[in-house]
Amino acid sequence: MLNGPTDGRFAIFDLDLEFSMSTEHPSMSPVFQIDVSADAANPASADYDPDRVMIALLQQLVASQERQIRLLEDIHQQLGAQQRQQAADLQNWKERNPDLAQWCRYAAESLSRVQVEFLEKLTNEIQENEEHLMDGEFMFHEFVDRFGPRLAHLNGMLHVLGQLAAPPDSNNSNS
Repeated sequence: MLNGPTDGRFAIFDLDLEFSMSTEHPSMSPVFQIDVSADAANPASADYDPDRVMIALLQQLVASQERQIRLLEDIHQQLGAQQRQQAADLQNWKERNPDLAQWCRYAAESLSRVQVEFLEKLTNEIQENEEHLMDGEFMFHEFVDRFGPRLAHLNGMLHVLGQLAAPPDSNNSNS
């Protein structure tokens, strides 16, 4: 049972919940009865002011949003700290392994050229078989099976190599 206002909060209705279970018919499921009605004996329902209710609800909404903002700021700080730590770890790795970082850069550049050729084949295949890809589900699935995994793996390798790669030499970038 929910009764009238306490400590500045409000309750508009009394809520009576009854639970009755039929023992005469064991095969029947329990029956729930909920009675939500204004209680005429409750002085809170006589003092009901819609403006006060709206103000209280808006205050609760603002308080909830302020909590959400604080939580989002905490998440942002944690993610930022994690990203800074990862960047520092990656930079330390590159400094400890400069030759490997340089080879990763060369490999990423070469693999990027392979990716360009692969994408040219993929787009040519799409242009040549556009109608078949749109009309035939078998052809579409065959296309995805043929190009999808390679593209996903190629992109994954390029991402890893790009992260581990040393920055380009300033001497080479002037040429």
